[in-house]
Amino acid sequence: MELRHLRYFVAVADAGSLTVAAERKLNTSQPSLSRQIRDLEQEVGVQLMHRGSQGIELTPAGKAFLDHARMALVQAEAAKEAALRAVQPARPIFALGFISGAEIGLLPAVERVLRDEFAGIDIRLSSDYSPVLAKALMRRRLDAAFMRPEEPMEDLRYARVRTDPLVFVFPSDHRLASQAAVAPQEIANETFFLPSKSAPSVRRVVLDYFKRAGVDLKPEYEVHNVVHAISMITSTRGVMLMPAYTQRYLPGSITTRPVNGEVPTLDLVLAYHKANKSPILKLLFSKIGKLAVATA
Repeated sequence: MELRHLRYFVAVADAGSLTVAAERKLNTSQPSLSRQIRDLEQEVGVQLMHRGSQGIELTPAGKAFLDHARMALVQAEAAKEAALRAVQPARPIFALGFISGAEIGLLPAVERVLRDEFAGIDIRLSSDYSPVLAKALMRRRLDAAFMRPEEPMEDLRYARVRTDPLVFVFPSDHRLASQAAVAPQEIANETFFLPSKSAPSVRRVVLDYFKRAGVDLKPEYEVHNVVHAISMITSTRGVMLMPAYTQRYLPGSITTRPVNGEVPTLDLVLAYHKANKSPILKLLFSKIGKLAVATA
């Protein structure tokens, strides 16, 4: 019994017709296919199908045989793939995280760097808040992550990629939109949104900035991400500070203005676990300057 006999039998069973299977699936003649099926039945020792004017119908023996024939074909294909994998070099895998939104500017440059050196690399991406990415690095579920520097974690190492200035964000028809820049004192009586604790680095920078500016900040709401911020600013006409790179996601109904005076900033870092000795990670770190320029 050969694999071609099994393939022919399965094709006929699926098509319900010797003629259809021969012409449309197997690219052979109907008489030749009939001979192959007869040879298979002789080897099995029982009749597997009835031929009639309405096509073919599997016998009880044929129905039982069909399940095993399908399984044998699947296992044969799996065996072939295993043999091919054994003689082919394994594809390098690199698990990479991004704070939500940052991948839009960074990922194309990162992919160019990695694929130029590691052809066929499998880059597995994650997008989340920085604290979540930090925990994934600690558990070795990520090789590296572009994120905000979090509270010190003994086993994590950081390298600065770039520094993002924060900008004021508010509705395009807001009274502050006519100004070239906005001072912190000018939003003292505005509805103000503070980043939630899911983004502790941004939250900390915003609070420290207003404290230094002598503004008694009384935030009315907290926002969790850029999409939530857009919704809240649009519906309540509020104001908030956000990293400048988020400007690319904002609709026309929302605008930004730079900060007048001292500009609060937030570093974007490439983080990794100190025990990670991956050559892919080493390459990525060697190209940080190039990535910073590409995403400026």
